[in-house]
Amino acid sequence: MFKTILLPIDLSTPGSWKKALPVALDLAHKGGALHVMTVVPDFGMSVVGTFFEEGFEEKALHRVGEDLTAWVKANVPGDVEVHPHVTHGRVYEEIMHAADRLDADAIVMGSHTPELSDYLLGPNAARVVRHARQSVFVIRGE
Repeated sequence: MFKTILLPIDLSTPGSWKKALPVALDLAHKGGALHVMTVVPDFGMSVVGTFFEEGFEEKALHRVGEDLTAWVKANVPGDVEVHPHVTHGRVYEEIMHAADRLDADAIVMGSHTPELSDYLLGPNAARVVRHARQSVFVIRGE
């Protein structure tokens, strides 16, 4: 049985959670706590950050936190213990850090249908599967 389930989602891409959410909820209904997370990507290179106004990251994190809270209220039934989390950085790294920090038993994440570029670059789901210490359920999206 999984007691701590991590569901990483992209709020701007319903395909990242539409099929994964029911699987995560099913696991949570069996006695687990659901942790829903979204990641605000970093700028990549520090020079890119100089093009944004001061305080942009803090405002973005706050706004995404509000959006995630609204998403949780709209999509997770009230009988499920749920905890929203917003992180900032590289998506796959943040998922693995959160899973370790939360002592998660399982990560449930959606994955889009692969394209040729995914085989060359490796999508976030593939990186998480390769490197996470937890069980990872990858739910194929559309």
